Amino acid sequence: MSNKKGSSWLREDLVIAPLRAKNAAEAITQLGERLQAGGFVKASWTQATLEREKTFATGLPTPEVGVAIPHTDVEHVLEPAVAIGVLEQPVDFGEMGNPEASVSVKLVCALAVAHSELLITLLQQLVALFQTPGMLKQIVNGQSPAEIIRIFEAHIQFEQEITA
Repeated sequence: MSNKKGSSWLREDLVIAPLRAKNAAEAITQLGERLQAGGFVKASWTQATLEREKTFATGLPTPEVGVAIPHTDVEHVLEPAVAIGVLEQPVDFGEMGNPEASVSVKLVCALAVAHSELLITLLQQLVALFQTPGMLKQIVNGQSPAEIIRIFEAHIQFEQEITA
C-alpha cells in the first residue's frame, strides 16, 4: 500500500495516452505489458486475457465513447491495478453479452484484480462512472496521465477494495 493520497491501484505509469494499436489484441497486449512491467500481473495475464476476450467480450456500447474492460482470472494477478489506455484511433472489441456485435472502443481499462468478489464491485463502479454523462469525454480528452487518474480517483472507491 502506498501512503500517498489516492490509490495504489491507479498509477501514472499504467496510463498510456495516446495508445496506438491496430486492434483489440494489440491494445490488451500493450496494457498487459505495462501491468507486467509494474509487477502487478504474471507473464500469463496477457494471453489469458486475450483468450477470455474471445469468449467473454468486454466492449461496452456507451453513448459517448466506446469502452472495453478486459480482465482475466484472479490466478494471473499478483497485485491489484488498473491499466488505462486512451486509443489514438478507436479499435473494435466484441460487445459484452452480445458476441456477434462489436463496439468501436476509444478507452480501454485493463483490470488486474486478485479477488473475484472485488472484481464485481469494481466493474459495477466503472460501469456507473462510464454511464455518467460527460465522464468518458472528460477521460479521453485528459491532457496527461495525472489528469486521467484524478478523474478515476474522484469517482471510484478503490481504497475500500484494497482493504476488504
